[in-house]
Amino acid sequence: MNTIQELKDRRDTLTLEMESIQRDLAPFEEALESPEAIQQGRQRAVQDEINEHKRRIDSRNLEISALNQKIDRLETLANRESLAAGYLSEMANWKADEMELNEKRTSIETRLQQVRQNDHEDMAKARQAETDAATAYAQAVAWGDVEGEKAANAEAQKAAKNLTAAVEHHRRQQLLITALEQELVTIDLHISEAQKERAKIEKEAAHLANTVLEEKWNEAAKALLETGGKLWAARELISRDPVALMKLDIPEQGGHFGSWTWQELATRSHQHSLFDLLAA
Repeated sequence: MNTIQELKDRRDTLTLEMESIQRDLAPFEEALESPEAIQQGRQRAVQDEINEHKRRIDSRNLEISALNQKIDRLETLANRESLAAGYLSEMANWKADEMELNEKRTSIETRLQQVRQNDHEDMAKARQAETDAATAYAQAVAWGDVEGEKAANAEAQKAAKNLTAAVEHHRRQQLLITALEQELVTIDLHISEAQKERAKIEKEAAHLANTVLEEKWNEAAKALLETGGKLWAARELISRDPVALMKLDIPEQGGHFGSWTWQELATRSHQHSLFDLLAA
């Protein structure tokens, strides 16, 4: 198996080759656009050269892309412990931020409900007081109660002043309510952002887990193949047909689409002597 550095060296070599081919390609492309090339009847030959150069460039691009995937995978596996620790830390931080924001939201929501309720109650009381004063005044007039009329009139004036003050207080409370509502909108945006960031990191962490588990799957499969090869060899030595082992089909993970089959066991069986089998 190639090391990461070997793969990077190969990628660098291919990159240099591709850059060289691109430089060689430029004169042909310029020649194709010049009237002289067409007049000399070289258009077809020049086009063939361009096509060949592009084919070589595409070939190297394809190999470089494959190398990048292998390098990324190997680097991920090499750094899996630090990557996993980083993901866990980031997820915990975003979760903590989300919890803190939710606590703030609950506190503001509670305060908002209190302000709304108190404002409603204050306005209701002020209006009711004015209504009560007006009713008392009307009753005093109806019964000819001069003293009661005076008292009710005074209460009406007092209630009117209180209502005016309550209306002004209501106006200020509405400003506070609007500000609190806007703060809730802002906090909701921050919560949504925290959730999105945490989901993004969780997805990246899941990809890391998938890559690591694919590698563990392949390692476990190879260990099984080693044992299976020895079992195949042992059965051949006792002239027992390994029919059951011929059902083997283990899919390889990690972007590969092949499978390990009984043929792998048959090939491995030839590598083992009786002493190897007894030591297994």
